[in-house]
Amino acid sequence: MPQLDFQNPLTIAQAVWMLVIFGVLYFLLSRWALPQVTHVVDARASRIAADLDTAHLAKAEADAAVAEITAASARASAEAQSQINRAVTEAKAEAAEQARQAGERLDAQLQQAEQRIAAARASAMGALRQVATETAGLVVSRLTGNPADPAAVAGAVDHALAARG
Repeated sequence: MPQLDFQNPLTIAQAVWMLVIFGVLYFLLSRWALPQVTHVVDARASRIAADLDTAHLAKAEADAAVAEITAASARASAEAQSQINRAVTEAKAEAAEQARQAGERLDAQLQQAEQRIAAARASAMGALRQVATETAGLVVSRLTGNPADPAAVAGAVDHALAARG
């Protein structure tokens, strides 16, 4: 390989200049360029760390807010359920009171109706006694041809009605 022929003085000069150029580049890079790059990288790392800290604080605040909202929602839900239960209880009590009042009204109406029925029955029984007495007296008169004894006919009618209840 002719490039590595170190017997040639031109190759040695090229190698020396290559070493000098690399040495100067190394010196310049190590003293001037790389410290600036290091400074930029360090500044970026500190900015990223600060942003991460800010993000962690924001996340902690968000988590606290979520916990607070969850607790407030649970409290509101419990309060709403309590109000619903209270309203249901009140509605049941009101419905029970209305049912009791309606039952009392119906009982009163039923008693009045029973009294009217009893009065009508008594009236009908009285009318029935009178009709039965008159009819029995008339039947006895026609069958016997003699006028019937009103006291005997009334006693027989009373006895027959008492037997029927």
